[in-house]
Amino acid sequence: MENEIKLNVEEMTQAGMSFGHKISNLHPKMKPYVSGIKNSVNIIDLEKTAKDFEKALKFISRLVFENKTILFVGTKIQVRNLVKATAEECGFPYVTERWLGGTITNFETISKRVGYFKDLEKKKEIGELEKYTKKERLMFGKEMESLRVKFEGIKDMTKLPDAVFIFDLKKDETCAREAKRKGIEIVGIVDTNINPEMANYPIPANDDAISSVKYILDKVKECIMEAKQSK
Repeated sequence: MENEIKLNVEEMTQAGMSFGHKISNLHPKMKPYVSGIKNSVNIIDLEKTAKDFEKALKFISRLVFENKTILFVGTKIQVRNLVKATAEECGFPYVTERWLGGTITNFETISKRVGYFKDLEKKKEIGELEKYTKKERLMFGKEMESLRVKFEGIKDMTKLPDAVFIFDLKKDETCAREAKRKGIEIVGIVDTNINPEMANYPIPANDDAISSVKYILDKVKECIMEAKQSK
């Protein structure tokens, strides 16, 4: 089962996907993906990006077709709302606040905390917290908010994900390391300051510009929705 998602290099250019980091920040292993330099900034070869992005989309499509789970990880402030919205639309778990060390490598412990959070939510819903004093209810409220921030995106994730999609491999390197330790495949945007070998399916592109990340997310969403329809 293969879904063809059309990638247009011109559209990718307009989305600002080709702008990397300053030449002084170039990761040596990103050299093959750089087509030139403009104003001391590395320019990413989007023809190569398109080929790698297509491979990533085919992988994502296959996962969806096989009812596998992809965990979206995007904790950078400017993209977190986009990542969260797309993950929710696609029905996948997400982490858009700080990555909690052990989310993958210590999943059992994290799951217990998530269970506690869900239990509190349920108690609030059925009015079981009303028997407590105002001060105690206030404390429960603060605790629930803290837990919501940490666990809202993964509260329905009952097992380890089959893949993680990381939107900034530098910021969320801990997540990548944990995924590697557990043998979980990584799809990731790799800017020019990142080692592309950190991802099994690297997408060489600007990971700072909202327009660049939005283009990638839109294509990923399109791919996921098509795969769901064709099941």
